[in-house]
Amino acid sequence: MSTTDHQSGWKNILLRYETLLLAVLVVEWLFFYHYGTTTNRRGVFVGFGTLDRQFDILRHSCEIGLLALALTPVILTAGIDLSVGSLLGLCAILFGKLWRDGGLTIPVAAALTLVAGALGGGLNAGLITVLRLPPLIVTLGTYSLFRGLAEAITHGAVTYTDFPASFLFLGQERWLGLPTQAWLFLPVAAAVWLLVHGTATGRSLRAIGFSPEGARYAGLPVERRVALVYVLSGFIAAVAALIYTARLGQAKADAGTGYELFAITAVVLGGTSIFGGRGSVTGTLLGVAAIAVLKSGLATLPVVIRLNAAEEMSGMLTGALLLLALTGSILPKILSTLRARRQAG
Repeated sequence: MSTTDHQSGWKNILLRYETLLLAVLVVEWLFFYHYGTTTNRRGVFVGFGTLDRQFDILRHSCEIGLLALALTPVILTAGIDLSVGSLLGLCAILFGKLWRDGGLTIPVAAALTLVAGALGGGLNAGLITVLRLPPLIVTLGTYSLFRGLAEAITHGAVTYTDFPASFLFLGQERWLGLPTQAWLFLPVAAAVWLLVHGTATGRSLRAIGFSPEGARYAGLPVERRVALVYVLSGFIAAVAALIYTARLGQAKADAGTGYELFAITAVVLGGTSIFGGRGSVTGTLLGVAAIAVLKSGLATLPVVIRLNAAEEMSGMLTGALLLLALTGSILPKILSTLRARRQAG
């Protein structure tokens, strides 16, 4: 390989979107490391960069990370799933009810909860692939349906608690030095990465996102592939529900409220085009990390602490990030259109 080719290869790596996002993440972390302080359980001020703080970030971002992983294949096909947060809440309620009211063991209740999540995703898949309804409208409807079912089961008041310590271990303790839920998150991330980047099915998702009709003419089973990603989304939402319940030690109807916004933001911020056809799981993970550091870091800034506005600032900045990421995905198309018009003129 010549020196020019070698330099060109390094230039391509450095200018990749994931590399730029990683640089932004490092700058963001260093900013909060320098300016952020918080208090530990003993009321002593500690820095943002402490190991315990990093573990807390990992622990609290696991569910959103799982939902973002679930949404990455969906958005690659130019689809969307607005129901993942509501399905998380419904699955959490079903798990609590099956265990406490149904008298089932934790493993059996958890297995049935995973089945319920897959069925919820299957409902979206059927409406989208069989009835050919727009994913935005379908998942907006199931967003309300799943949350309404959770409210109906609990009558808006019942909270399931008193889970055994062996189950709470999954969300509140550490194993081999890391928060336990990290050992559940990593296999899911690896499986989604392999699906998207290491299989013919993953490559077909991009083709479907670019042009569904072209994918059909190429002989790809478009409906089956699209159905697969929505069922997978529902299944992973159920996994997130179990981890959420174990972390908080309770299951209630409003679990996962607003999580779909953070998950979609992480996916789009990670470079996955909202129009489908382009994206990576690596970018999604970096997007999740950027949002997690932002949410946690804001709560450590003295000015935000004085104003008691961490949640408000987090919501505002997340919305701004989503708009910025959407603009970034649309801008190349706008520039391409303008360039084509100028050439035609």
